[in-house]
Amino acid sequence: MYRALAGRRAGEEREILLAIAEAEGRHEQHWIDLLGQHRGRPARASLRTRLLGWLAQHLGSVFVLALMQRAEQRSPYEDDEHATDQMAADEHIHAEVVRGLAVRGRQSMSGTFRAAVFGANDGLVSNLALVLGIGATGVSTPVVLAAGLAGLLAGALSMGAGEFVSVRSQRELLLASDPNPDTPSYLPQLDVDANELALVYRARGMSPDEAAAHADEVLAGLRELEVGEAQQHEELGTAWGAALSSFAFFSSGAIIPVLPYLLGATGMTAVVLSAALVGVALLLTGSVVGLLSGASPLKRALRQLAIGWGAAAATYLLGLLFGTHVS
Repeated sequence: MYRALAGRRAGEEREILLAIAEAEGRHEQHWIDLLGQHRGRPARASLRTRLLGWLAQHLGSVFVLALMQRAEQRSPYEDDEHATDQMAADEHIHAEVVRGLAVRGRQSMSGTFRAAVFGANDGLVSNLALVLGIGATGVSTPVVLAAGLAGLLAGALSMGAGEFVSVRSQRELLLASDPNPDTPSYLPQLDVDANELALVYRARGMSPDEAAAHADEVLAGLRELEVGEAQQHEELGTAWGAALSSFAFFSSGAIIPVLPYLLGATGMTAVVLSAALVGVALLLTGSVVGLLSGASPLKRALRQLAIGWGAAAATYLLGLLFGTHVS
């Protein structure tokens, strides 16, 4: 699988993946040498491994790297009396190498993906709670449907606007921290004896002596003023990208609880269908988050389901209570 991933990479990433594959080859040779003539025919890979290999060959995405990270972390070599200590150590190091490679993919998709996942999840949970809460009061199906559609539009617009403002504000804050590109043009007018340029480097974290030496080199023309020394920030994505993806994914999530009512279901049938459809969607979003974070997809999926159904159940019970008082 590492070789398959390397086939879709270039440069340093390809070299890293091939180096890990070579190390795994040494582990393979260890078992071949140990078994000798009793090694038998190579076993067929499990369905999970074959699926992962197919994904590596055809996608080569961060999802595959996240799965590989988990596979390395589950290595049984530490408890295997026939495995060497070096092999066990290799597997732990491999997990960290893969984690580092996966970080690049996670960062590049973090902004828009975060808005998409949270948008879909918020749409699922909030509109399910709204539909079930309104329906529990005893109002007619058309009223429940109207409330669900209104919640979809209001929530999607709110999420889109909120993400736009959030990402735009973050980018503006980071931009304000970047050095001014016009600053080098003022260097010839500086008082060489006062050397206030050293204050710039002290503000960036250098000691007084280091800052003074650095500034002297800049003023002497031995090096250029580094106007691009600003801290590398996590990729946020564009404000419009985050807003549009948040709007779209909130809408795609919020429409699911409404589907049974759109298709003509009523009463408890609509409630059960709505909760079931949202439950499946919550399991999917939770598992995707688990994969990308390198955590257990099942645990993340069940956590999403418990939170979503818990919020909807609480609202449904409140709706029943409110409906009783109204009647």
